[in-house]
Amino acid sequence: MNQVKDYIEKNKERFLKELFDIVSIPSISADPAHVADMQHTAEEVKKSLELAGAENVEICETPGFPIVYGDKFVDEKLPTVLVYGHYDVQPVDPIELWDTDPFEPIIKKTELHPEGAIFGRGSSDDKGQVFMHVKALEIMNSMNDFPCNMKFMIEGEEEIGSSSLGWFVERNQDKLSNDVILISDTGMISNSQPSITTGLRGLGHIEIEVTGPNRDLHSGLYGGAVPNPINVLTRMISSLHDDKGKIAIPGFYDDVIELSAEERADMAKAPFSIDAYKKALDLSDIQGEEGYSTVERATIRPALDVNGIWGGYTGEGTKTVIASSAFAKISMRLVPGQDPNKATKQLADYLRSLAPESVKVKVQENRGGHAYVTPIDNNGYVAAAKALKDTFGVDSIPTRSGGSIPIVALFEKELGSKSILIGFGLDSDSIHSPNEHFGVFNYLKGIETIPLFYKYFAELEK
Repeated sequence: MNQVKDYIEKNKERFLKELFDIVSIPSISADPAHVADMQHTAEEVKKSLELAGAENVEICETPGFPIVYGDKFVDEKLPTVLVYGHYDVQPVDPIELWDTDPFEPIIKKTELHPEGAIFGRGSSDDKGQVFMHVKALEIMNSMNDFPCNMKFMIEGEEEIGSSSLGWFVERNQDKLSNDVILISDTGMISNSQPSITTGLRGLGHIEIEVTGPNRDLHSGLYGGAVPNPINVLTRMISSLHDDKGKIAIPGFYDDVIELSAEERADMAKAPFSIDAYKKALDLSDIQGEEGYSTVERATIRPALDVNGIWGGYTGEGTKTVIASSAFAKISMRLVPGQDPNKATKQLADYLRSLAPESVKVKVQENRGGHAYVTPIDNNGYVAAAKALKDTFGVDSIPTRSGGSIPIVALFEKELGSKSILIGFGLDSDSIHSPNEHFGVFNYLKGIETIPLFYKYFAELEK
């Protein structure tokens, strides 16, 4: 273990520079203007895997953005670990809220990261966490110490639904066969208290357009006499929750699997300060579904949120118009038992039922993903827990995440293997938000921990 720590210390500055180089590429999968940047990033990921010691490295074309594959096959008698991650990032909007350029990474000290944090889009989600695995491979290769066979599959569409990944997995099952899947695209409780994510929420989302008159109208000449699509849409949205914080869609909770009192009590053992939570978000109070704690609301209960809403005139000054159309993007975080296709249809149908006859409603139902739970008696989970205990000095805590990684359920369906979610980010990393960052401590601690996962997993699989 000292050899690993010594190697990290000796190569720390290079490890950071190499991460900086890839974070500086604006690989925004949602924006067609960055198609060339996506290809460039895939090529850089390929190069980094080759330099770290991976073999059979290739850029695999898909109907969408390419997937980077590589492996290190040592012995057919050894277990095989498939590492999954993604190289695409979220858009940076609103750019004016960034303190520094999102694609010119910089290290700054913060209250939670006195040794410094890497600020830049994708530093935590997920380039920094992918690079932990690349650097762990480099270390194991330098020592010629491979307890397991290793495969890498790094995609470019996670932030836009991973539609091409399903296509790729279905057509490459032999290539991707494995005994366990290792993913670092989640977080942990704190830098002194590691945790392993055992559950993810599913995802469903739609886009809605409400149209009234055939053109924008003068609000003085027509105000009060014609339907205003913005007014109508906001009334529809306000009807999606009841006064107790529950989602008001008929039948929405029918398939929700409720956790037992014992399971909820175990969750409550994880350290959590409501005061610190509110302070970090600059909130005077919190809200949510009645009868559940803040942590439960954000992890084991469904949620529905408007992610964007627009229409009419939004420029400088005043333009008194009644807009012809209004638009919104709405997402749902789903829990075990809920089918994303069913839930999305329920949302779309309910919105249509709320609309008055005076407007036309168009709803686009987008691809979603199922929730996922991994058992804590799985060898992969046990190996991750032992590795974290070695590097942090304390036992890790199993936690549920409020986020979604839709392809995790797909992996189990298509490849028949469990996914172990061993993430090193923090909730305060501002992923998907301005000023995203990833602690230098977290980056290096991940590199130190990952080789131990392979060691313990191989021992448990014997």
